[in-house]
Amino acid sequence: MNKELMEALDILEKEKEISKETLFEAIENSLLTACKNHFGKADNVKVEIDRDTCDFLCYAEKEVVPTKEDVEDNCLQISLDDAKELSEKAAVGDILRVEIKSKEFGRIATMNAKNVILQKIREEERSVIYNQYYEKEKDVVTGVVQRYVGRSISINLGKADAMLSESEQVKGEVFKPTDRIKVYILEVKNTPKGPRINVSRTHPELVKRLFESEVTEIKDGTVEIKSIAREAGSRTKIAVWSNNPNVDAVGACVGMNSARVNAIVEELRGEKIDIVNWDENPGNLIQNALSPAKIVAVFADPDEKTAKVVVPDYQLSLAIGKEGQNARLAARLTGYKIDIKSETQAKDAPGFRYEDYVDDYEDEYEEGYEEEGLYEEGEVTEDE
Repeated sequence: MNKELMEALDILEKEKEISKETLFEAIENSLLTACKNHFGKADNVKVEIDRDTCDFLCYAEKEVVPTKEDVEDNCLQISLDDAKELSEKAAVGDILRVEIKSKEFGRIATMNAKNVILQKIREEERSVIYNQYYEKEKDVVTGVVQRYVGRSISINLGKADAMLSESEQVKGEVFKPTDRIKVYILEVKNTPKGPRINVSRTHPELVKRLFESEVTEIKDGTVEIKSIAREAGSRTKIAVWSNNPNVDAVGACVGMNSARVNAIVEELRGEKIDIVNWDENPGNLIQNALSPAKIVAVFADPDEKTAKVVVPDYQLSLAIGKEGQNARLAARLTGYKIDIKSETQAKDAPGFRYEDYVDDYEDEYEEGYEEEGLYEEGEVTEDE
């Protein structure tokens, strides 16, 4: 029994997750390559390895011919006299197995055989890593920041490195080497140099996956995230729905003393999160989505996917949000094109669009929140 070879294969299988069968095939191919380099051909060469003992046999199948003068190719034929020395039962026309001693191979043949094995191990290692991370595509993983590569960031995910490109970074986020961060795997590509993994910190699905990992009710299907709208680094709105009438969807996501949502906010480095109730009625959904602003009336057209919203005069800046953010996120969350106007404007301006009024109310935005007591720095708002 070849104990050293068995131990080496066990270590490779455990550390690199490469199956023994693949390694056995690599060894067989390496011996065939060595035979070809040593004899010039290996068409009639066979290699057999005992999977239990790791003992191997390398032999050539040769045709028995009457005399040495009849031997035209030493690699393919053997004389009857020589064949009798190997087997007394040998006869002309028989195919005889002639053992090849691997120790007789030259240095070049041996080096080529070694390279074949190493190449196969590298290929299998890359394949294992690719398959491992391909299964995690569209999921969240934890990585360690290594270094900046230009404006991109190299992140170690354990067995492979991922690249966080500038376009997938949250504006204002700065990382230091050894920082542990969660990233969303966008795409895993198989390349000759190994798997290329692209990750993101801005994708809306990152927030969704974080809620799935933090909120058990979402993980088990009791609560569903119906829609999500995100402006990375600033604010996210999510609409949730409970399949159990005894479970409050928003409360489950917020958690006791806001513990669950605060853990996510901390991971997103202070990004504010609004959690609202999903409603099949578009009017109610739009009203929830514009939270924390109070709504007087909603006129929704499900066919055109448009809606006109009327709010109290003093709530207009709050409903629109700073630079139109609140209304913009509400539109993405609901899928409706939303026009917001105050009660006064509703009487005379049927074609009102909130974009036209953003500049007028931008300065009043913070005032609107503070006067209503609905907003404090760092607080997570939820639909009441």
